[in-house]
Amino acid sequence: MAFEPPRRLLRALGETRRSGPEGPDEADEWLERLPELARGAVALRELTVERVQAPGGRSSLVVLVRRADGTPAVLKLAPGRARPEAERVALAHWDGRGAVRLLDAVGTGEASGTDGVLLLERLHPDVSVRSLPEAKALLEAAGTLRRLWVEPPADPVFETVAERTGRQAEAMRATAAGEAGAGIGALVDAALAAREELLVQPPEALLLHGTFRQSKVLAGERVPWLAVGPDPVVGECAFDLARLVRDRVEDLIASPSGPSITRRRIKRLAESLEVDQARLRGWTLFRAVESGVRAGRVGRPQDAELLLEFADWL
Repeated sequence: MAFEPPRRLLRALGETRRSGPEGPDEADEWLERLPELARGAVALRELTVERVQAPGGRSSLVVLVRRADGTPAVLKLAPGRARPEAERVALAHWDGRGAVRLLDAVGTGEASGTDGVLLLERLHPDVSVRSLPEAKALLEAAGTLRRLWVEPPADPVFETVAERTGRQAEAMRATAAGEAGAGIGALVDAALAAREELLVQPPEALLLHGTFRQSKVLAGERVPWLAVGPDPVVGECAFDLARLVRDRVEDLIASPSGPSITRRRIKRLAESLEVDQARLRGWTLFRAVESGVRAGRVGRPQDAELLLEFADWL
């Protein structure tokens, strides 16, 4: 099989070429090695390939396979910049509670055939929580997320929220400084100020999904809904919940009641998951501005405009 990466993945990897000097070489090298990596992973695990999932993810190649005993599974291959080994450790720690189950029990590294390779239980890749009506989708997504908030493993293998947002803050400052007069300076300043305040005394340090949203919750057989595709980080719950607040942002922007709907959503999510409303609002602001600035930097101006307009409501 050719193991051709879907267009969505190629487009996302192309964005890294415009986001900084470190991404391009690694992404290009990984794409060149991808067919060999996939064939090796399939042979090592005695898998039968069904098809490459399309449109698939923005940071990995997802292949639908069957194990030697006929059990359906998913083979996921990701470059190092997507932190696949951190995902492996998090999935093993969750052990199927609220998240897709890791099927590979072997160690890490090229010698064991797990260089950025994950073998996962098969969910229903075309059925996400996003397919539900909005109120129901938020309820199911929030319930799934709650199950993931556990004490992290003893070994410090994950980034902290402070570390991750510190890198993001530097990139935001650099972009804002290079676009004087573009109208983003005040929003960036507000987002950075919110981050500094939120980091002074965080209420907890739990294992978080890191990139949670409705499309990351897929229908399963063991339980109705399970999370996939974490970029795990250790920190407070409000950080994880913040990305969910702006789900379906295009619908929010199109609605004349968008700002009030957003305020109600923050209140409802904060109350249902016992998260401080002000902290949830602060992280929602930071993450929306960071995503908007990054979207503009990599050549997605429409996404940038939507996200920054949303952030301006906060």
